[in-house]
Amino acid sequence: MKVIVCGAGLVGFNIARYLSSEQNDVTVIDQSPDLVKRVSDQLDVRGLVGFASHPGVLDAADAAGADVIIAVTQRDEVNMVACQVAHSLFNVPTKIARVRAQNYLDPVWSDLFTRENLPIDVIISPEIEVARAVMRRLQVPGAIDMVPFADGKIQVIATRLNEGCPVVDTPLRRLTELFPDLHIRVMGIVRDQEIMALSGDSSMAVGDEIYFAAEVDHVPRAMAAFGHEEVEARRILIVGGGNVGLSLALEIEESYPRVSPKIIEYNRDRAGEIAEQLHRTIVLNGDVLDREILNEANVQATETIIAVTNDDEVNILASLLAKREGAQRAVTLVNNMTFEPLLASLGIDVVVNPRAITVSRILQYVRRGRIRGVHSLRDGLAEIIEAEAMETSPLVGVPIKDVHLPVGMVAGAVIRGEEVIIPRGSTVIQPKDRVVIFTVAEGVKHLEKMFSVRLEYF
Repeated sequence: MKVIVCGAGLVGFNIARYLSSEQNDVTVIDQSPDLVKRVSDQLDVRGLVGFASHPGVLDAADAAGADVIIAVTQRDEVNMVACQVAHSLFNVPTKIARVRAQNYLDPVWSDLFTRENLPIDVIISPEIEVARAVMRRLQVPGAIDMVPFADGKIQVIATRLNEGCPVVDTPLRRLTELFPDLHIRVMGIVRDQEIMALSGDSSMAVGDEIYFAAEVDHVPRAMAAFGHEEVEARRILIVGGGNVGLSLALEIEESYPRVSPKIIEYNRDRAGEIAEQLHRTIVLNGDVLDREILNEANVQATETIIAVTNDDEVNILASLLAKREGAQRAVTLVNNMTFEPLLASLGIDVVVNPRAITVSRILQYVRRGRIRGVHSLRDGLAEIIEAEAMETSPLVGVPIKDVHLPVGMVAGAVIRGEEVIIPRGSTVIQPKDRVVIFTVAEGVKHLEKMFSVRLEYF
């Protein structure tokens, strides 16, 4: 597959890294010679210096032969024009653009991104995606990540095992004996920043991050089995009134009438703007690192603090200060994942990475085969993929135990019509079943082939 990535920043670099590692033909365009040199030196990609929206630059990138263009520069207008030029002059089949400005995404202008106007196939809004990711974590107290699959029938949950967890040191094969009526399947364990190869004899330890698939109605019991019986937060403090903070507050007001949110915003003008758009949310203007502001927000009674400013250090410090003052749980937006190994030990419960969320959304549209959903984990160490099984797939028609899936690949759930099946060794996958699979990064290409009958995009 030939892919053009416009923009060599953090998101563009990581998309290029994932796709080039899977032997795709990737060209990266950026107007910064330093960023182009970095991406060319570190990755097996071709780098071009220039404006991504210029026809001559796209021509030099061989846009006429490209399958996908992914425009993720820092400017929305460049991203949109690059897709328009790729469509009008080079007939690129799939066009993906990152668009940050919320005015472009207002439903009033829903006709803007159509084939007749701006022919962009997929619009990615990082702020909206991050807000949705935070809301998903709030829906499952105790989860450090939650991703729905199969139209919401399946949830893949990540949680951390603490002292007192009842299943610590329990072999995975015994979970079915202990909880015979519980529809869950452990798909991955992260220990000391590494993903473990699983077998029935693998056991879980304190501090492990566990990824499991569960039928949605069984999630509360599953969380209790892993030692998490936290109640859903009612008193929430949002730090940062930017697009993410505002989107969160609006979503909470609409979907959770019993929740009482507050926002602390440093900029006085911005605080006034968002206060006019919100109805039940209390907006406070001030510095979140000032104890007086935290006291005014009644942080002592706060169940969850959500720090989503555009400054990692402020988010981390605000979360730690709030927890020291009595907040029960911290959800913290962090762009620089260098901090990640330290955050759990410091007391931050949930880390939200905008780059990883954006990359996951984009990968969903460039995977080959009958791919329905993609979620990237741990900065690309693994992926959870939902795919439709075709008659020609080697998974179909034989018990899963006889398929000999590669090490690091685990089937977590099978959806057959309206039925959810938690697979065991004897489970036989049928054509058109939707399968949720956990795989380490090295297995992605193999997984795509298992679900491909011809080259197509979904």
